[in-house]
Amino acid sequence: MTLDRARELLARQVSFGGGYQRNGARLILAEVTRDHGQQAVDGLIAELQLDTTFGFALGEHFTTPGMK
Repeated sequence: MTLDRARELLARQVSFGGGYQRNGARLILAEVTRDHGQQAVDGLIAELQLDTTFGFALGEHFTTPGMK
């Protein structure tokens, strides 16, 4: 997944708000972690203010089920 696509999807999650969107955002960030690394995830969290919207923290590690 490209960072632009992740940014687009995360912006959509933020616009909806709520718990289910938080889980979707976690999955998107897990994909970004796998493809681009933690620095890219931290950048998206800061840029889209995911810390205030969903309570994500800079440096938080995101995984998908079955991923270590």
